[in-house]
Amino acid sequence: MSAFVKAAALSELEEDTPKRVEIDGTPVSLVRTEGEVFAINDICSHANVSLSEGEVEDCAIECWLHGSSFDLRTGKPSGLPATRPVPVYPVKIEGDDVLVSVTQES
Repeated sequence: MSAFVKAAALSELEEDTPKRVEIDGTPVSLVRTEGEVFAINDICSHANVSLSEGEVEDCAIECWLHGSSFDLRTGKPSGLPATRPVPVYPVKIEGDDVLVSVTQES
């Protein structure tokens, strides 16, 4: 069963501005965009750098180092040099709490 934990307050998240948090040792980038909140692993699958330092546009986050973009819904890259997706995590909003589960279900 997934364990949701509080990652941030909704009021702390600025539109289209990634926020890096750590949940149970996992680096996560929280992104509030297009009326939703997304949680994606904060480490680029190509270059081991923080995605939360990149730009958000069209429900994607761009790696600042080499320009690969990752879909916030699926984690799939939309262009080179990245070829591997990054994990995305389920999000729940309860009041002002943003809850995220980084637990992998078997």
